[in-house]
Formats: sequence, C-alpha cells, structure tokens
Amino acid sequence: MAKRKAPNGAGSIRKRSDGRWEGRYTAGYDGGTGKPIRRTVYGRTQKEVRQKLTDISRALDTGTYQEPSSLTVAEWLEEWLTVFCANKVKPLTMTSYRGIARNHINPRIGAVRLQDVRGTQIQRLYNDMLQNGSSPKTIKNVGAVLHKAFAVARKQGYIQINPCDNAELPKVERKEIKPLTEADIPLFLRACSGSPMGNAYALCLLAGLREGECMGLAWDDVDFERGLITVRQQLQKQKERGGTYYIAPTKSSKIRVVAPPPIAFNYLRLEWAKQAQNQLKHGDVWDNPWNLVFTNEIGEHYKTFTFYRRFKTIAQAIGRPDARPHDLRHTAATVAIANGVDIKSVQSMLGHATASFTLDVYAHTSQKTMEANAAKVQGFYDKLKNQKSS
Repeated sequence: MAKRKAPNGAGSIRKRSDGRWEGRYTAGYDGGTGKPIRRTVYGRTQKEVRQKLTDISRALDTGTYQEPSSLTVAEWLEEWLTVFCANKVKPLTMTSYRGIARNHINPRIGAVRLQDVRGTQIQRLYNDMLQNGSSPKTIKNVGAVLHKAFAVARKQGYIQINPCDNAELPKVERKEIKPLTEADIPLFLRACSGSPMGNAYALCLLAGLREGECMGLAWDDVDFERGLITVRQQLQKQKERGGTYYIAPTKSSKIRVVAPPPIAFNYLRLEWAKQAQNQLKHGDVWDNPWNLVFTNEIGEHYKTFTFYRRFKTIAQAIGRPDARPHDLRHTAATVAIANGVDIKSVQSMLGHATASFTLDVYAHTSQKTMEANAAKVQGFYDKLKNQKSS
C-alpha cells in the first residue's frame, strides 16, 4: 500500500502486512554524523497513528519531545538509588528506601514503563495499600520515595510530569502524645536509680534527647563546667539482619547545643563514676572506642532492644505500661512549655527544623500555657480596674 503523508510533516503512514498501521517520523539529527534519527510508532488504525504523529510533531516544535524508553519503574528506582542517592542519603535512609521499593512499589507498578505511569496508577497503589492494611503514615513514606524518584526522572528527561502530583495521599492522623504526668515524673526518676540504664533514661527526660542521640552521646560533648551538652551524633543499627551498629549524624544532620537543668548533670556524674569503677574492675577488657557516656560494664555500647526492654520494665513499675522511650522526649518538651519556656527555645532543644512544627506537635500544651498567660494578663487589668474604682 502507498505511504500516506502525516499532517504537519511529522512523517509517513503505511499499513503493515500484519494489519497494524505504522508511522515514521524524524526525531532529530545525529550530532556526529548529521544523519536523521528516525523513529516509528504503531497503532490499530490509521487515525490512531496520525494522532500520535501529530502529537510528536507538536512536541518537536515546542521542545517537549521525549525519546521513547523501555525503562521500567523498578529499573529506574534501582538507578535512582544507586546513582543519585548513594552519596547523598544516610545508610539507614538508603535501607529504608530500598525496603519501600522492594516491598511496596515494585510488586505493584515495578514492571510498568516509567513513561507510562499516570496519576491514576499511583492513586491505585495508595488505595491498594490502604485496603491491605498499610497505615496512612506508611503510604505517605511510599509517596515520598516515589515523588523524589520521579522528580529526578523528570530532571533527567525521562518523563515530562511527575505523576505523584496527580494523586492524593490519605490523611495522616497525628497520634496523641502521652508524656509522663507531673505525678509520674518523680516515680520514674526514683525507679531509674535501680536500673543499669537509669541515668540514660533520666537524661532523655531532662534534656529531650532521642534514644539514638542518648546512646551515641560521647563524653567529649558533655561540658560540666558550662552545663552544656552538644548533640552531634547518634548510635544507629543497620536494618538488615545481623546489621552492625555505627555512629551517624543526628536525624537532621545538624549539631545542636542543649542546656538542660543542672539536675541532668547529677545523673551524668553518677554515670562517670560508674564507668570509672568499671574500668578499674575490668582492666584490659574495658573497651569504649567511641568514648560513649552510656555503656555496659566492659565499655560496649547499649543495644536498641536492651534500651527499650529495660525502659518498659520501669514504665510497668510506675503504672505506665503504655509509655515508650520517645515519650521521655515529649515529657521534656511539655514540661518546658508548661513552665514558660518559649517555643523557639523548645524547638532548639529538640532539634526540630522549624518552630511551627514544634508548635504543631505540642499545640495542646501550648494552648494551656497561652490560657495561663491570658489569665495573668487579665489579672493585671483587673488590678487596674480595682485601682480606678477605689
């Protein structure tokens, strides 16, 4: 059959012997040889191929043309992780990204061509996860990985739009925080005195440290004279089975200086004395290569599971079996806010990126403080009113 010219000079169309229609077009010219780069599109009807060639011609004219690629979502994720994330994200984050790709993304859309992914497919992925019991927080994490990976794919010219922009994540309900109460705190501190890791828990409570920051705290970062603690690192464990522990930067990769109440340094002095005794007792066996504040009897770092399990023993003993180690950090923040410490200072203590985030997390506590402050100001005006009437 004779070739038919496609509109706008996009190429030519012909019917193949297998019944399909074929359209050929020139995508550009080879930079080395100057020869035209020819491409082919196929369709079930002549009209379908003509529309494809028209769209391609328009894309060539506007500079939005995209070279066809058979690259799949799974293949791109691997390239993104290996090439673009390798020297940029922390090892723990990389492990998390790979787990998300392996467990949630690839089984659902991994075989789909990267260029073919649309917002509806991303939405179906979210919906499927939700229907199969995944939490909105987990789905949000999956969405974050997808969005980052597709954003880089767009910069590299593989896709024209980020399909994640056309899908809606489920709403994440912020869990109610449950800090220790005013009645719980003295009971907790009393119970800490009988635990091998009690001083560490007390410091988390008083300084607002994360568990990893507490276990990774080095003596070099404790300034007894000025009453300051520099938080520059955390102890982390590789997530894969048999993974080893290592010292990593803080969650935000930023160093912060904390000035906890002086009572915090009483617990640190107790730990210093305990370590000194253990060094004398165990001699050459003692080994604390990272100069950590909190170690076992022979200088080894504590394990995350041990930190959690011993904390739960204390929590059970004071009637708070629901409490988690992270609630000590929440307690430090709520105590500070309730006693008049401004949000900006609490943000600095906790290492949050913004004060607005801190305010959002502790809005309930902040509301109580604002109400108390309003009552104080009202008292001032009541006093003025009484003076005027007398």
